[in-house]
Amino acid sequence: MAANRGERTRRRLSTEERREQLLSVGARLFSESPYDEVWIEQVAEIAGVSRGLLYHYFPTKRDFFTAVVERESERMLRMTEAVPGVPVREQLTTGLDTYLQYVEAHAHGYRAFHRADAAGDQTVRRVYRRALAAQERQILAALSADPEFGPVFGQRPDVRLAVRGWLAFTTAVCLEWLRDSGLSREQVRDLCARALLGVIA
Repeated sequence: MAANRGERTRRRLSTEERREQLLSVGARLFSESPYDEVWIEQVAEIAGVSRGLLYHYFPTKRDFFTAVVERESERMLRMTEAVPGVPVREQLTTGLDTYLQYVEAHAHGYRAFHRADAAGDQTVRRVYRRALAAQERQILAALSADPEFGPVFGQRPDVRLAVRGWLAFTTAVCLEWLRDSGLSREQVRDLCARALLGVIA
């Protein structure tokens, strides 16, 4: 009897561990269902906490969704981080594969995030701008360190603008792809890769 009670006893999570647990549950639910079909009560139930505790961490559903997106954006940056010494052309293919796999697996969340940004949701827009700036810095750093592109990088003031435009292009392509464009992931990857290499060539 005592053993059974011990098995049911849960380890008390730290504030950071609990927050991470809630965000992990949110990332899964927002990837599986449209934003309007994800309920805070559902998140709390899966995490094994009260709704009140969840609201203690995230005052509104929009705050929770935004925190999930921010966490996932940071995770994506780590997943696509440049590898020193590997040519940009090679890294671009690998990075896009990783990115598109994520977009496909988290289609509902990806669409919801960009719909909120397009609608002018200021909370989401701040996260979007930070994520975009971080992606831009990551790509520019890889280009400047690359033997092929690095030597002329400083002489091309239009490169930053080109990269920023390419990120917007890639987002638009992904949203269309999710609407069933008829293209395979590999075709979308090659399209986006050619687009970036074309604008910085």
